[in-house]
Amino acid sequence: MSGFKVLQPGILTLIQDGGRIGHHRIGLTTGGPLDREAFNWANRLLGNDSNATALEISIGGLVLEAEVDTAIVLTGAEMALKINGREQERWCVQPIKAGDRVEVAFTTAGARGYLAVKDGFQISHSFDSAATVTREGLGGLNGEKLAQGDYLFCSAGKAQRLRLPEAFRPDFNKDVTLRVICGYQQDAFSDLQKRLFFSSEYSVTDRADRMGYRLEGPQITPSIDGILSEGICHGAIQVPADGQPIVLLNDRQTIGGYPKIGAMIARDTARMTQLLSGAKVSFEEITMEDAHNLHHLTQRRCASIELEQLD
Repeated sequence: MSGFKVLQPGILTLIQDGGRIGHHRIGLTTGGPLDREAFNWANRLLGNDSNATALEISIGGLVLEAEVDTAIVLTGAEMALKINGREQERWCVQPIKAGDRVEVAFTTAGARGYLAVKDGFQISHSFDSAATVTREGLGGLNGEKLAQGDYLFCSAGKAQRLRLPEAFRPDFNKDVTLRVICGYQQDAFSDLQKRLFFSSEYSVTDRADRMGYRLEGPQITPSIDGILSEGICHGAIQVPADGQPIVLLNDRQTIGGYPKIGAMIARDTARMTQLLSGAKVSFEEITMEDAHNLHHLTQRRCASIELEQLD
């Protein structure tokens, strides 16, 4: 079996699959792609299993050398893709020959790109997943981000030249409104505090990573200082003592003791994780029923999109 040699690993490139599901009970977090929509499109364009292992590239700077004939797709943030020095279209299947040099430039909009290969990278699983969580030292290659000289095994393969029409590709050049379902701990926040939270604008700070996005804006003050530690869901919005919200993400701790005003829907956490430091966000309250409807409508919409065939 052959694959790709890592010439330059980029700022932060992680091997990810769909995530490590079902292991919170032993303290292991989920991991997986921060922008699942972009991850899913990369695999769908190649005809891969939806859980096939791909690369999550934060900020950019990745350079690979192919030692296999295969096909790749780059989705997500606006990071120019070059093959042998010539820029190629993203969100589109690109054939690769042994000896090709694949470069992913630094982002001009968005934060994370997803590079998938036909049939996925062949990575050993730990606790049922190849997803890299560096805090826990699990997944990927020795639980770490990619390093120069690493080798990514994959099989030879061909794929149809498919691309996602431009009309369905995300726009990363605008501020976003993030939808939140209030949880049972909303009673720890007065009506005034909730109105303040949902009517204010917050900035993404430089303390934003795969564990959580720390935001900065009007201070939100709960009526309690803390709670008994309990399980934390994806997208939970904790409010610590400084009153600045933290949106918890894929690599979050499995339990915590700060009051939570609610949880952001998964579609919007994906959009938020494409924001860089200084970006502005605001929040909108929705019901659980609305969230379910959005989820099913989004699934139906994505399934109905017809991919364009180039040859």
